[in-house]
This record gives sequence, structure tokens and C-alpha cells, in this order.
Amino acid sequence: MFEFARSPYISLVYIFVFPPYFSNTVIGDPVRGQEAWSLANTIVGICVALLAPLLGAISDRMGRRKPWLAAIACVMSACCIALWFAMPGGQGGLPIWVILVLIVILATCFQFTEVFHNAMLPFIARAEQVGRLSGFGIAVGNLGTLTAMLVMLFGVALPASGVNIAGLLPDRPLFGLDPATYEHSRIAGPVAGVWFLIFIVPLLLWTPDRPSTGISPGRAIREGLAQVWITVKRARQLSNIGLYLLARMLYTDGKVAILAYSGIYAAGVFAWDLSALLLFALVLAPFSISGGFVGGWLDSRLGSKRTIQLSVGITCLGMIAAVSTTPTQILFFFPHDAAAAGPLWSFPYFRTLPEVVYLVTFMLLAMTITAAFCISRALMARIAPVSMMNQFFGLYALSGTATAFLGHMLVGFFTRIFESQRAGFASTVILLAAGLALMRWVREERAPEIAP
Repeated sequence: MFEFARSPYISLVYIFVFPPYFSNTVIGDPVRGQEAWSLANTIVGICVALLAPLLGAISDRMGRRKPWLAAIACVMSACCIALWFAMPGGQGGLPIWVILVLIVILATCFQFTEVFHNAMLPFIARAEQVGRLSGFGIAVGNLGTLTAMLVMLFGVALPASGVNIAGLLPDRPLFGLDPATYEHSRIAGPVAGVWFLIFIVPLLLWTPDRPSTGISPGRAIREGLAQVWITVKRARQLSNIGLYLLARMLYTDGKVAILAYSGIYAAGVFAWDLSALLLFALVLAPFSISGGFVGGWLDSRLGSKRTIQLSVGITCLGMIAAVSTTPTQILFFFPHDAAAAGPLWSFPYFRTLPEVVYLVTFMLLAMTITAAFCISRALMARIAPVSMMNQFFGLYALSGTATAFLGHMLVGFFTRIFESQRAGFASTVILLAAGLALMRWVREERAPEIAP
């Protein structure tokens, strides 16, 4: 249920609803808005790089994880609710810098939840169940995303745009939201915040936690810093983990960029509007859910390493298929004349064959990307020393976020050099391929314990 609780934040606040509203409406300039959003996420990467390993080490010393998760959930929920007051300059509301601070806090805290939640896995499941449980958690998280997106699309977005399918939708957005003051976009934050508070309760009440060690916070900080230093000094003993984290850093940067730019690419190449992008996200959600289950199933049969290799390899092929499809071309070699072919159906979205090919390609990518995400943390749980699990999940979070700029930088660089959105989007394959190559030398075996 924890993944169910926190996942809607990603879809509503981090990707599909709030960022376009912030960039196009609050800032009022897509270029400046993207620059501001990029700056905020750069700061997030720095915060996670500096604090995540230390927090993990401290938690290892103190024992309990759930109090940390409860505190983070309260902070995130408060910040999400505060985004309701993010309004264009002429309507009052929060200053731009305050909104950006809230975004930094939210994204940083979200990454911290990875540290504490992931570190609970080895203590609530046997080693052979970790992969399946991880896959199930990701699948349930995608179910939460699907539910939240359905409510936003059919209860808020479509009524706000005047679309009513067979008279089944309300004439106005739910809760009396006023589109004139952008309440249909601003509600994304409060929905994600309240959702998080409600659905984290089962984890806090009924999930087992490690007992407290009785160590004071001050002592935990000192010992945590010392343990981080010991880890660095004895890196040779942990070289397998270091190699895995490097490989994961590369292919995760590629996958994060795919998720971040899939909608931007579709909007630019196929001219999809916001409703089409929300439908796009909803169509992908069931495949992301199945990706969690498929990943867990493959993990139990092939092992974590081979499952990751298979998932990343298929993602590379899928990305090549995606960027080879445009309104006038399918898979590089097949020209398409939309005017001559006519629409595939009367439904106002995804009416051309190239759009459908792109959509189907991303159905496959949704499965493989989700599978690689969930099995990546399962592999970390299997190769990290048990006594330092939180610390290494801090490093795990760091490897997935500290260089998150790399994918964005590559996309921007290739887009500028080739003056092509396709070339920029295709550059994500470089990171995927590099991470896949390094995975060849990763061993799926538990690292030795490090003496304090």
C-alpha cells in the first residue's frame, strides 16, 4: 500500500499535470518554466547526493524505519496541499521561488522514502520472495496512479475542456472547481497529498519494523558518518556493488529521460494536447502494472541480473522503434500519408496509424521499464550486506538521482546539434546501452559484511 500511496504524486505533481501548468501558466513561458523546473531538480539531485547515504546509515544504527516514513509523509502531504496556492502572478498566490522550494522538498523527500521503504524489504520477506514482493509493490503503485489519473481525466480535465462522452461525464469539474482560475490544475497537489496521508496508514499500522536499537540520534549520526567513511575506504571489497550502482545509474538515467520526454516528444511530433497526454498515461498504466508482476515472475525464474538485462535490452529496441515513427513514417522504412489513409476511427484521439504504433510501442516500454525499476531494487537487496542495508539503499537512491541531469543533458545536446526532436529522444539509448554493457560483469551474490 505504500507504493499505492506515493505513486500518484509522480503522475499528478511531477510529470503530467502540475509541471505543464507551472511552466505554461504560472511562469507563462515554456522555456523559462522548463529552465526553472530543471534548476529545482538539479538542487534535488545535490540534496539527495549529500543526505541520502547519511540518512540510510543513521537509520541502520537506530533500527526503526517507519517513524522516518511517517515524518516524510507528513512533510510531503503538507507541501502538496500548499501547491493549491500556486497561481499566475496576476492572481496572487505563492511567489515563484516558494513554489520551487516546495518542489525541491517534495522531490527530495520522495527519494528519501526510497531509502527507508526499500530497506524494509529484507526484513519483511525471505530472500527468494524479495523480487516478487518488489514487483507486486510497483504494480500496486501503478494501480494507484491509474486510479488517480482516471479521477483527474474523467472528473476534472475532460469536463473542464467541455468534453462529455455519451453524456456520462459531469458538466463541470468535480468539487466545483473553476477552470477560469486554474483550479482543475491546482487540485493535483492536494489530491496527491491527501492520497498519501490516507494510504500510508496500512504500512504504519500493520507492517513489521525493526526494533529500536536505543542509540541516540547524535551517536547515530557519528557512527553513520564513520560507517560511510569505512565503506569508501574498503571499496575494493564492495566493488561488485559499485559496479552495479554505476550500471544502474546509467540505465536508470536513460529510463527516467524516456518517461520525462515521452509526452513532450508526442506533443511535439504528433501535436497531442493535454487530454491526449492524460489518455496516453492512462493507457500505459495497466501495462506498467503488468510490468511489475512480469518482472517479479521473471526474477523468480531467471534471477535479478538476467531480468534486468532482458528488460533494459528490450527497452533499447523499443526506443529505436518509437523514434523511428512520425506522422509521415513508421519504423524508418514505411511511409504514411495520413490524408490518403484517413482516420482509423471517429474517436478524437490517436486517429492515425503512426500514433497507434507509437502508443503500442510505449505499452511495451511501460512493461520493461517498470520491470527493470522493481527488479533493480530487488538485486540491491540481494547483494548488499544485511547489516548496512539502509546505507546501501541510500547509495542506491543516490545512483538513481545524483546524475539525473545526465539524461536531460544528452537529450538537449543531441536536439541542439541535430536540430531534431527525434535525435534528442533517441540519445536515451546511449545510456541504456552503456548500463546494459556494465551489467555483464555484475555478480548476483551477497557482499561481505564490513566490521564496524
